[in-house]
Amino acid sequence: MTGERRALIIANGEYDNPGLSALRSPAADAEALASVLADRAISDFDVQVVRDETAHVIASRVEDLFADSAPDDVVLVHFSCHGLKSESGELFFAARNTRPERLASSAVPADFVQRCMRMSRSRSIVLLLDCCYGGAFGRGVVVRATGEANVLDAFPGGGLGGRGRAVITASNSIEYAFEGDNLADDHARPSVFTSALVEGLRTGDADRDEDGWIALSELYDYLFDSVRERNPNQTPSRDIEMQGELYLARSRRRRIKPSPVPADLRAASEDPNMFTRLGAVTELQRRLTSENLSVAIGAHEVLTTMAQTDIQHVAEAADLARREARVRTEPDVVRFGEVVRGARPVARIGLAGPPIARACRFTSSHSWLGVTEVDGGAEISLDQGEIGAFDGQVTVTGPTGEVVVRVEGQVVQEPAPPPPPLPAPEPRPVPSPPPKPEPVRAPAPEKPGPPAESPPAPPAEVPAPRPKPGPFAVAAGLFAFAAAVCLLVIAFQLSSSVEDFFEDGGWTVLPLVVFAIGAGVMMFPSKTRRMAGPGLLCGLALLSAIPYGPVVLVLARGCLIVAAAWGLVALRRDRSFRIGLGKPRDALANAALVAGCAGAAGLMVEAAELFDYSSSRADEGAIYLVVAVMLLFGTVLGALLRPAAFGIAFQGGVAGGGLVMVCMLFYALPSSSRVTGAGWGIALAMMLSLAIVTGFAARKAKG
Repeated sequence: MTGERRALIIANGEYDNPGLSALRSPAADAEALASVLADRAISDFDVQVVRDETAHVIASRVEDLFADSAPDDVVLVHFSCHGLKSESGELFFAARNTRPERLASSAVPADFVQRCMRMSRSRSIVLLLDCCYGGAFGRGVVVRATGEANVLDAFPGGGLGGRGRAVITASNSIEYAFEGDNLADDHARPSVFTSALVEGLRTGDADRDEDGWIALSELYDYLFDSVRERNPNQTPSRDIEMQGELYLARSRRRRIKPSPVPADLRAASEDPNMFTRLGAVTELQRRLTSENLSVAIGAHEVLTTMAQTDIQHVAEAADLARREARVRTEPDVVRFGEVVRGARPVARIGLAGPPIARACRFTSSHSWLGVTEVDGGAEISLDQGEIGAFDGQVTVTGPTGEVVVRVEGQVVQEPAPPPPPLPAPEPRPVPSPPPKPEPVRAPAPEKPGPPAESPPAPPAEVPAPRPKPGPFAVAAGLFAFAAAVCLLVIAFQLSSSVEDFFEDGGWTVLPLVVFAIGAGVMMFPSKTRRMAGPGLLCGLALLSAIPYGPVVLVLARGCLIVAAAWGLVALRRDRSFRIGLGKPRDALANAALVAGCAGAAGLMVEAAELFDYSSSRADEGAIYLVVAVMLLFGTVLGALLRPAAFGIAFQGGVAGGGLVMVCMLFYALPSSSRVTGAGWGIALAMMLSLAIVTGFAARKAKG
């Protein structure tokens, strides 16, 4: 069809005569229907809107529309107003100046509209009448007419000279069309009939056969079901006489018909040879990413069959291939946060994946959750007027699956603006008495007077109270202090003299005492208990997990492990804590990673020398090897932990624990097993370097 598509929307809700009640719906009807009919992606009509005009203006616009139309034009007229019946049974459409006792001169006769339709050259005419006929109504609805009239009788099918035309009404002759629910907030909303009409066209739900087009017959079927579902007391009616099918709008619900795969590819997917079927999976995966959706869905069907029926190895490959075409959304949860009542925020849901994964439609779970499909996804709008939390869903459905996106937030009351300050009263001028002449005196010598008073200093700002540490942070700090006490007991009770204290290696636990006390102290200030304190405790606890040494030493290490556990519990709600690669690392962070790895390598060298020296020292070499592996693991893990402040503190704890373990192992082993000590020296130097580097890096880290 090469003609134009022209639409005229007539909405009358305001009336001069007090006998005709005002209608809230027509204004919203006109706005919503004009928007969807003018949308080039849906209906592409040239839309004209006539709102609250007099009868002669409406009649003139109706006559112009039908008289100026060409044979191939599609003409659509929508009335939303009162429908009135005269004493003789004639039907009239109420205008702004309509007087019920003078309908012939102040209203638009239905017979006039019928004559205009009959004289029009257009072969495709659609008339939509959202008008009521009756005098009774219930609570929460507004009746749009009085008396009873059958609107279809006013538009008989035999007077159009064979031209196709359709009349669809909001209700039949003995029912009433309603204006939605009781509008306590006095905001206009479309009527039941027109809101269903707009929704069916905009969402494409009226496309029952999903062929990509909304036919007039499909639209009526959708209107009938939708209106009856919302209001069982209202039944839309129709009188359609047309040759062929008239398509009013496009639809995004087009069902994709799968294109059969080539015969050789089908044969390969069913070949007895497993490797031939695996090759078919690769080719089907390539077709799955095609821009031709029919080709892609055909490949998806074959891959689905193979994933369900083939042997495990082939089925897993087929399932992995088809997963690339699953429906994926970004984000998977839309969080509006706090929304001021009356605001209309908008969020976007994007689609990812190949074309077949993006051929989706969107449906919302609630009427206050609007969904508008756009290129690459959909825009989610919020029209929630009730105070409190809200939780809805948007279902994204495509040929390859379905995804549900949660929408959550909270509507809050808009804060009342503060009252303007009252203007200060202006002081009235007091007349001053005339100055009296003073006798002339000789100038007296000036005496030094008191110094001028300086203006008062502004009051000092009271600092905001610092947040107190939580119970988990306090527990972590106390257990760290308990570990330090146990270590001090070891240091001074196992040595009978100062000379034994240094010669037998009792001093080797002192660095661990310092690190434990420092970690415990960090769990109390607000600047360090969030990341630095827990990170240092976890690093110390990593090497403390090795059960080596006397009972008191094991007890001290147990206290460190418990302290680290409480520190992690204190981090349980911090969403920034994760493991993964972040932004490029600086020189200090890279130096810490190198030092830790080099220290682990030194301990491995020492372990290898012990293994080669004597089989009797194999157990001692194994201990060196375990400590080296734990040290390497802790250094690499600290480099991956985020935020950076936690990872750096973790590496510092690993350095402290590593220093103590290296020194204690050296002093605990017999002198005959120390061989050259080269690996031990490298490990000790690298542990010292790691501790120093992490100290400098901690000063630069944030958090």
